[in-house]
Amino acid sequence: MKTEGKNLQLNTLQDFSHFYDSYIGIVYRISLNMLKNTQDAEDVCHDVFLEIYKNPSSYNPDRGSIEAWIAVKTKSRCLDRIKRKKRTELVSGSDHVEPITPADWVEDQVVQNDTKQALLQALEKIPKPQRDAVYGNFFLHQSHQELAHSLQRPLGTVKSLVRYGLKNMKKHLHM
Repeated sequence: MKTEGKNLQLNTLQDFSHFYDSYIGIVYRISLNMLKNTQDAEDVCHDVFLEIYKNPSSYNPDRGSIEAWIAVKTKSRCLDRIKRKKRTELVSGSDHVEPITPADWVEDQVVQNDTKQALLQALEKIPKPQRDAVYGNFFLHQSHQELAHSLQRPLGTVKSLVRYGLKNMKKHLHM
């Protein structure tokens, strides 16, 4: 696994295997936390890594770390799966529900992609300690206690880093 210039290089099966072993924990943890179902979480893991395997060059280090890229990709696939399930339940559950059109889905995707990009850009603009705390809390779904342990910081400091990080991101998002 190499990053040359702006692209992630997964030239061999060994490269991909190493990449998979390095990041499967993050992908599975996010998926399971969002979907609350092991089968769905495993399916999302498969989808995410298949997408990365097919197009590793979609990673752009100027937009954030590999971890952030994978976390956003995973969260997006989870949201897609949740929306698909809701549509299926709505359509099969009642005759009085208006069908959701492909145009609605495309609009949701465009808004979601714009929002993700804005959040990643704002995250990159805040100080690194705040960025690490916000990323761990919201993208990796770590509790404040888990963050304190992984960042080797006192619990109160971690809570402050998250709070100030969110305030700083808000400033960069012009909210």
